[in-house]
This record gives sequence, structure tokens and C-alpha cells, in this order.
Amino acid sequence: MSIEELFKIAVEKKASDLHLIVGMPPYLRIDGQLGPIKNRPNISQKIAEELIYPIITEEQKKILLNKKELDLSYEIKTGHRFRVNLHWEKNNLGLVARVISSEIPTMEDVKMPEVVYRLLDMYQGLILMTGPTGCGKSTTLAAMINHINTNKSAHIVTLEDPIEFLFKPQKSIVKQRQLHTDMITFQDALIHVLRQDPNVIMVGEMRDLATIAATITLAETGHLVLATLHTHNAAQTIDRIIDIFPSHQQQQIRLQVSMTLTGIISQNLIPQEGGGRVATREILLNTPAVANLIRENKIAQIKTVIQTSAKEGMITMDQDLINMFSQKLISKETAQSHMTHPEMLN
Repeated sequence: MSIEELFKIAVEKKASDLHLIVGMPPYLRIDGQLGPIKNRPNISQKIAEELIYPIITEEQKKILLNKKELDLSYEIKTGHRFRVNLHWEKNNLGLVARVISSEIPTMEDVKMPEVVYRLLDMYQGLILMTGPTGCGKSTTLAAMINHINTNKSAHIVTLEDPIEFLFKPQKSIVKQRQLHTDMITFQDALIHVLRQDPNVIMVGEMRDLATIAATITLAETGHLVLATLHTHNAAQTIDRIIDIFPSHQQQQIRLQVSMTLTGIISQNLIPQEGGGRVATREILLNTPAVANLIRENKIAQIKTVIQTSAKEGMITMDQDLINMFSQKLISKETAQSHMTHPEMLN
């Protein structure tokens, strides 16, 4: 059993993730469901080390031993790529590898609504892609970068941990920078990126106060900034951004967000009728009414604005789930289980 062989199985089975856990056989996540790879032995600590250590450098091994965590990208001989997380669990080495599609998705592939095309036509502002872990944020963000690369003459800089999809410059120049190998921290990279003549900046993840503050400032300086957050809906996203700052700064941040925010796309992946998974989305556009609610700290009222602004292209997650059920893309049970107000579908 080699790591190359396990990665190939993950690709062939169309899995989203491969898990290596000491004391258990290798596991795959397929269509959201976890299951063991058949006819494979339980992994011992010795086997785990023999599988994992060959895919990392000595420098990466030092980071893993010192910090107990390591994120990296890895490519097998077939050209398929993986986003790999290495970690320790009960003093045992473990691995989770996300399978990255060899094809960069298009906006049509991810069924992106028309309003998002309009957002990407803008030359400045902040577009946030949010959702829980494993909801396809990276794939959707890649489709958005691919759309800009195909249709605009721009200088795109991506800041990633690790680099996932590999973009080939088309109409645009695309520079992809990876944490630890091409930059020390997201914050440092964001501070210096202005000297690199960018038009579009993609921030893989806004993890902390410093990164969030630098990202908002970039969006104020006349650049189009795309970033991700682990939040479930538009209102929660705005609350998360504001609340991470000290109370004496929050009013200033509300003002900055109200001016720089362009839109929020909150996404989840849910089971599709007939197999596979499909993305459901909530979309918020920063209209004057929304900007006013942000400034006045009336975030709870944003959902009402989304519900009543379908003409502008906004939609709540519940509304999108109802639409998907009416198109027979998902079952009623699936729709209701993901809705905030399932009684709307009775």
C-alpha cells in the first residue's frame, strides 16, 4: 500500500477526501458520506509514517513536528492534485487529503447565478465567499478567478494555504503565492501586495483580525478583493467581521465594510436527487439600504432586505432551497433539513 495508490483510488472513486487514521483502514468521503476503502488493513503508526513522510520535505517535517500541523499541496504522477493536512491525533500521525479537480471549473460548471457575473465585472470592492468546511468554497472561488482570467486583462494575485487549482494566464497575468514557501504570513503578503501592481487579489482565508483588517484596507484602495470566511450566511459574515475587532474600533469597521463590501455569497453543498451533490447559495448585494443597515448596526434586518430584493439578484438560502426543490434537483426532506424555516415548504 503506497500513498500514490491511495490517492489514485480517491480519484477513481470520485471522492472529495481521503482520511488516514491510525487504528483504522483508509477512509474516503464520497458524496458527503464517509466509508472505508475495502480490503485495506488498519493503519499502524509505522505505516502512517511510511505513507506520509515521503511526500514532505525535511523543512516541512520540522514544521510538522514543531507546530503539530501542516498544510501542503501534492501532485501525483497522473497530474491529479491534493490539498493535504497533516496533524497529530492521540500522539499518532494523521492525514486528510482533499481531491482537487484537474480541470479548473467554469462559472457554468458551478451553476453560478447571473448576478455574480456582474459582481466580477467590477474593478474594486470586496466579494466574500462563505460557508462551512467542505462546502465547495475553493472550487467556486476558482471558477470566479477563472472567469476574470478568461475575460479581463488584469493582474491577479492569489494568496493561498496551500495552492490548490493551478491557473494558466489567459487574458490576465496570474501569480499564485503559497504560505510558508512564497510568503511568511497572509498579513505580510497583504501589506506588500500593493507594490506588485495588482488589479485582483484573492485571499484564501481571512483567519484572524490582522488578515481581515488588511483585506478590508486593500478593498478600499481601488482593488477587487475576493476572500473566504467560515460563516453560514450573509448576516453572520458581517457580524463575524465586526465582532473580531475591539469594541472601540467596531464603528469605524462598520463604516469601512459598508463602503467596501460588494457582495456576499454563502454556499453549502447538499445531496442531489439521483446522486452527487449540488450547491445552494444565499446572495447579498451591498445596496444603499444594506450599507445603511451595516453602518447603523442593524444586521438582523439584512435577511428581510435579501428576501424582498429578488429583482436585484439577492436570494436567501431558504428561497434557493425551495427553488431547487421545485426544479426537482433535491428532495423535500433534503430541502427542509437545510432550511432555517422548513415550514415554508409545507
